[in-house]
Amino acid sequence: MTKLLVIETSPRGDYSISRNMTSRFVAEWRAAHPSGEVVIRDLMATELPFVTAPWLQAYFTPSGQHSPDMKNALRLSDLLVGELLATDHIVIATPVYNDNIPAVLKAWVDHIVSKGLTLGFDGKGLVTGKKAAVLIASGSVYTEDSPIRDRDIAPQYLRLLLSVIGITGVTFVAGGGAKVVDLREQTMDEFLATLRPAIDRAAAA
Repeated sequence: MTKLLVIETSPRGDYSISRNMTSRFVAEWRAAHPSGEVVIRDLMATELPFVTAPWLQAYFTPSGQHSPDMKNALRLSDLLVGELLATDHIVIATPVYNDNIPAVLKAWVDHIVSKGLTLGFDGKGLVTGKKAAVLIASGSVYTEDSPIRDRDIAPQYLRLLLSVIGITGVTFVAGGGAKVVDLREQTMDEFLATLRPAIDRAAAA
């Protein structure tokens, strides 16, 4: 059975453009994979801690030497890694804050880049044979002719980190200029209509 892992990051619920992009993606993915399974990991509903000293101590201690406290410190990381390894296709939906990803998504990255599980001790990625799509909603526009093109950090960072763990087939859908919805210059449906062809292609890839 084909499995899709959905990573949601926006705190805005139904008002979130990235979450609405995800809804379209998942609908198209289900149409292409009628017997597939969709797993939702909503980072806003997950008590996802940032890296701490106890976590680092557990991370750098061989698993055979883990104390109960160390196992507990890594419990959520192990769960998130397990979700990633068990999927065939991953979609990450995220807003852009100050030209980069939100802190909660960076925290997820820190938890799933795991030596011996997603990253080999030789530095090679272990998460191979999987596809990924990244749906990005941003108030700014980062097209090639944009005067702020050099600030387009979020996709560069996510492409790099996904490739580090072995996922190289990544499709990006950029929802730039999304502030028109907040400014009520366009409705949510009108804005999403411009993105639907790209979202549908990403879901069918």
